[in-house]
Amino acid sequence: MYQDEVVLCGSSAYTRKFYLNSDFEHLPAQVKDELKILCVLYTEDVGGTLQLVFDAEGSLTFRTECEENDFMYDEIGSVLKVKQLQQTKKDLLEALEMFYKVFFLGAELEEDQGCY
Repeated sequence: MYQDEVVLCGSSAYTRKFYLNSDFEHLPAQVKDELKILCVLYTEDVGGTLQLVFDAEGSLTFRTECEENDFMYDEIGSVLKVKQLQQTKKDLLEALEMFYKVFFLGAELEEDQGCY
C-alpha cells in the first residue's frame, strides 16, 4: 500500500515553513503541535531542512539536509540535536512508530505492547 518510505513531517530554514503529510491529519492536535515545535526549533537552531521519515519497516528516522553553499548550517550541531531529540522525545517517536505500523502497515498490536 505504501512505498518504501513515507514522510511524516518536515521543516525548512530556507522557506521557513512546516509540512505535515496529509495522511497524518487525523493525529491528535497535541501530537501535531509537538511535531511542529520539534521540527521548527531544529531548523531554527541548526539550519537546513529536517524530515521525519518512516521506512518500509515502520521505523521513524530523521533526515537532515542543507543547500550546497549554506555556510550557516551547523553540521556538528545537527548530529547532536538529532541525538538529543531522539532521547527527549523517545516516547512520542515510539508511539508514532507503533501508530504507523498498526494503522498504515497493518501490523498486529501485541498484548504486551498494550495501550495505556
